[in-house]
Amino acid sequence: MRVEECTMLDVPLLTVMNKRLIEDEGSSNAMSLRELDERMRGFLAEDYKAYLFISEADVVGYALVRHGTDPLYLRQFYIEREHRRMHIGEQAFGLLMEHLDTAEIAADVLPHNGAGRAFWKSRGFKETYVKENYISMRYQNKQ
Repeated sequence: MRVEECTMLDVPLLTVMNKRLIEDEGSSNAMSLRELDERMRGFLAEDYKAYLFISEADVVGYALVRHGTDPLYLRQFYIEREHRRMHIGEQAFGLLMEHLDTAEIAADVLPHNGAGRAFWKSRGFKETYVKENYISMRYQNKQ
């Protein structure tokens, strides 16, 4: 597997995967594909970068990371449904951290997303605080 930084040409693919992420995490976000496309373009025009996870010739997922914050902020992380439960998410996260050359990153998880919370905890994330709409988590590799 490899990590590739996205360009604006990747926005249609990112938008479709973002819609699936919203569905899978049970988010109340009702944005249309057009609205998600516009939002993704806005993210990439600012201080966010998106990364594709590619296994052989297949795109198996993506991450959206906000740069310019300390620590970096992992806004979105998605693995395609047919590639789950095969340790691809674990591998993708490890490769992303290597690519970003960082030992620390923050993320948010919806409180009712038990699978997401379990995944991030299994990667070493710790809950830092709980708000009504999300749980803030932080990863710090102490090696």
